[in-house]
Amino acid sequence: MSAWTYILTNKPHGVLYIGVTADLSARMAQHRAGQGSAFCRRYGLDRLVLIENHASITGAIAREKAMKAWKRAWKIELIEANNCEWRDLFDVVLA
Repeated sequence: MSAWTYILTNKPHGVLYIGVTADLSARMAQHRAGQGSAFCRRYGLDRLVLIENHASITGAIAREKAMKAWKRAWKIELIEANNCEWRDLFDVVLA
């Protein structure tokens, strides 16, 4: 079973949210419909700027916990190494 770790934002260098899911498409639909986390609704986080695929949900959860413990600068470096323009990857990856 595949699982995903992802980062959402509201704008480049904006507020960051790190999440994990087994169904990225469904989870993004929830976030965009305002049914995701209260934190995402509060800050308008709907731009998918980083996704990582994992072989298991256990691996995805471990990565999520590790990333949440990182300094903000490290998270930004990871995003910019993979998506330097902070594009919304939803339309590219999940369309």
